[in-house]
Amino acid sequence: MDDDQHWMDVALAEALAAGAAGEVPVGCVIVRDGAELGRGRNRRQELADPTAHAEILALRGAGATCGTWHLDGATLFVTLEPCPMCAGALVLARIARLVYGAADPKAGAAGSLFDIVRDCRLNHRLEVAAGVGAEASAALLRAFFRSRRGSAGGDPQQP
Repeated sequence: MDDDQHWMDVALAEALAAGAAGEVPVGCVIVRDGAELGRGRNRRQELADPTAHAEILALRGAGATCGTWHLDGATLFVTLEPCPMCAGALVLARIARLVYGAADPKAGAAGSLFDIVRDCRLNHRLEVAAGVGAEASAALLRAFFRSRRGSAGGDPQQP
């Protein structure tokens, strides 16, 4: 669990950088055998790319580092539960384990709304650890959306 918290802290630092750049504050890091393979943060606005989610960018970095799209044995740490697009990409990349912070009841695809990463109909399934760094991740999202809406309320998962 200490390693999980360490790597979630790395993902949280990426989320902070995303928020500071005006992006939804989600960060991600991919690790295998204690070594970082790739990291990412949301950059949809910056890149004008609807697929520039933290997980997708981290997967691209890890693929470049490893020289293959097969990321067997790797663990992906992300501050917010992956959406369906990202969950599908994790399955296709053969990520072994997913560790996420805040749940996303409106778009989460690792157990909240869908469970793509553990769907037995697919050719690969991931081990999932939910809630690591959840409080810090959710607080970051709440603060970001509160500042965007100019109100004290708001849904932390709503962009």
